[in-house]
Order: sequence, then structure tokens, then C-alpha cells
Amino acid sequence: MFIRTESFHEFIRMYPAVTIIISINSMIFLLTNVPFLEDRHWFESLAGVNLFIADGEYWRLITPIFLHGSFSHILFNSFSTIIFAPALEKLFGSIKMTSFYLLAGVAANILTFWLMPLKYVHVGASGAIFGLLGCYLYLVIIRKDLLTRQNSQTILTLTIIGVIMTFIQPQINVIGHLGGLVSGFILAPLFLRFRKK
Repeated sequence: MFIRTESFHEFIRMYPAVTIIISINSMIFLLTNVPFLEDRHWFESLAGVNLFIADGEYWRLITPIFLHGSFSHILFNSFSTIIFAPALEKLFGSIKMTSFYLLAGVAANILTFWLMPLKYVHVGASGAIFGLLGCYLYLVIIRKDLLTRQNSQTILTLTIIGVIMTFIQPQINVIGHLGGLVSGFILAPLFLRFRKK
């Protein structure tokens, strides 16, 4: 389920939504972080700054999902997306998976806006990625018919590790991670409503 055996071309053909998400993240990273290309104006205009959101810049609830602060940040989030998103794209279809990803990310950013100080600044796809984990957690607990026991155990292990790392790693948006996880769990039945075994 989470092991990728496809070639590069097969992956692009089978998972176009995941490919597009990774491509957008990569292009924005190049524009905002790489020397000679970087433009800090774009980074500052797209980052999730709670104070500016409160002033009506509501696009900042969406754009941080595609914005990353360092190479290790985008590398880890891209790797996580490549691991977790393809199975849901296969389950939901490309459009629904993209919608789920964005809704979970936006919900995580809304919770961050509500619960964190006005001076708080956040970027990254982690809320959306934890939303995917939340969907898997829903499958493990409610829709067991869609998973094997081995996959269920893998999901529980990865979720526990993800939550633990949220509290261990520095400069992590804890609200964003946990908010994404809960949002994904809540959104899952809406997307799985008519899904049969």
C-alpha cells in the first residue's frame, strides 16, 4: 500500500494529482528559496501570517500548503506525500483526492489561525499530509473492510510515530499537525460514503 514500485513514468501516469502537487511545491520552493531565483516577496506574500489573515488576507489559509521554508522541509513533505497520497488517489480518484488534501490543509490552517497568536507564522504541507493520515486512521477504525490487517498495523504505527515526532521536533506547528489529523478523520466519511469493499 505504501511501497512504491512504479517507474518514474508509471508513477506520473498512475498518480497525476500527486505529481502535480509535488511539482507545484517544487516550483514554489525554487522561486522562494533557491539562490539567484529566490524572491522573498513571494514567500512573505504567501506565508500563513495570522495577523494578516485577521486583516482579511484569507488566501493565506491556502497558500502555506504549497510553501516550504527549507530544503529538508520540502524534501520530507514531498516524500511523505509520495508515500501516503497515491493509495488515496487510487481510492478516491484524482479530483477527490486533491480536494481532500486541500480541505484538510485549509482546515489545519484555520485551526492554526484560531488557536495560535496573531504573530504566529506557518508554512508547509504537513497539515494536509496529516489529513491523509487522518483518513487512513478512519479506515483503520471505521472502514476495516477496505484494509488488510497488515496495512492497518502499518497505519497505526506511522500515525503514532507522526504524532510523537510532532511534539519532539522543534519549530513544528503542533496545532496544524493535530488539526490536519482530526480534519482528515472527519472528512473521510464524506469521501468514502458510497465506497464499497
